[in-house]
Amino acid sequence: MISPASAPGPAPLPGVPPLRKTLDTFRPGARCIVRAVDGTGEGRRRLLEMGFVAGTELRIVRLAPLGDPMQVTLRGYHLSLRRAEARTVRVDGL
Repeated sequence: MISPASAPGPAPLPGVPPLRKTLDTFRPGARCIVRAVDGTGEGRRRLLEMGFVAGTELRIVRLAPLGDPMQVTLRGYHLSLRRAEARTVRVDGL
């Protein structure tokens, strides 16, 4: 008999990508890989121009005292993002 703690989770559906977390859910020190940027328009274009393209590794450096903005480092430079912007960046943690 398999105990509930060791029971495997549901199998992923073929052709359906796994759910990704958004950048705003991670804490300082976390390393992530960018998988996608959601949204449309100027905000999305600006993030892509700053280097938030699929496959880019980034690290969260710090959060402001009230949690907004957050500082990240990617492609050799530091960048501050509002939480609303970070919420549109889909990532996988490392």
